[in-house]
Amino acid sequence: MHSLPQASTGPLAQVAGPQVRSWFHAPTNTACHLVLDPQTRHCALVDSVLDFDYAAGRTATSFADAIIAYIREQGLQLDWLLETHAHADHLSAAAYIQRQLGGRIGIGEHIRDVQKVFGELFHDPGISRDGKPFDHLFRDGETFSIGELEARVMHTPGHTPACVVYVVGDCAFVGDTLFMPDYGTARCDFPGGDAHELYRSVQRIFALAPQTRLYLCHDYMPGGREPRWMCTVQEQRQGNVQIHDGVSEQDFVDFRKQRDAKLGMPALIIPSIQVNVRAGRLPEPESNGLTYLKVPINAV
Repeated sequence: MHSLPQASTGPLAQVAGPQVRSWFHAPTNTACHLVLDPQTRHCALVDSVLDFDYAAGRTATSFADAIIAYIREQGLQLDWLLETHAHADHLSAAAYIQRQLGGRIGIGEHIRDVQKVFGELFHDPGISRDGKPFDHLFRDGETFSIGELEARVMHTPGHTPACVVYVVGDCAFVGDTLFMPDYGTARCDFPGGDAHELYRSVQRIFALAPQTRLYLCHDYMPGGREPRWMCTVQEQRQGNVQIHDGVSEQDFVDFRKQRDAKLGMPALIIPSIQVNVRAGRLPEPESNGLTYLKVPINAV
């Protein structure tokens, strides 16, 4: 019997219109954020997590169920399930939560590029190449509503081709592009990743107002500190250990390439990608009623 995943809940933060509540999924070091319009009680959920025991091949919904319970208890209306990219380190719970609460699943339009690469790698015709089954593909600069709040999309490639940032009021949800200043930035060695693009994407984020609150998708707690998933643009510009103000593009690219060459593959990349390019859906069951995930041998 394995232990249940730990979930930590951050304080409800009032930030220039939206309110933000966060949960931390300790097994995958993932922070999931709820963005709320307090006037209409409409909300969006960013980067949800489905529990997955890889060794046993079993999914569970404990973490997602706690978030669903909170949304119901607070009487909120879920408008959006937002993905900052197709994650390689956890399975998305977007499809499961959508079945419970409704809402539309959205991601950046370049998910089609990611689907093409991994559809071929897994030799899987069940992986769409046209953005389906996501409900909406966001363009760079596109705006959309969360209740009466306006959200804006920034395309921020580098970690993956499909990475986006969602800017709502004076907060921004940046996915893996940046980590806390004491840890640095995302890796760039996945298919379609590019350290030059990541540097330029970070500069777009740095151009936001200095006190913009950046909500991050992961924290790896260097030095054993407590998990943190929010900081400001100013804190990143002044203190990010890899890409603070004054670091040149070439210096960053050289550092990133050397570091990425020494990194192992994420533990859940094989199952995660197959699920996340399907908007959190598992592959269709086969004739025996069971669902399977493929492992390409000597291909990654």
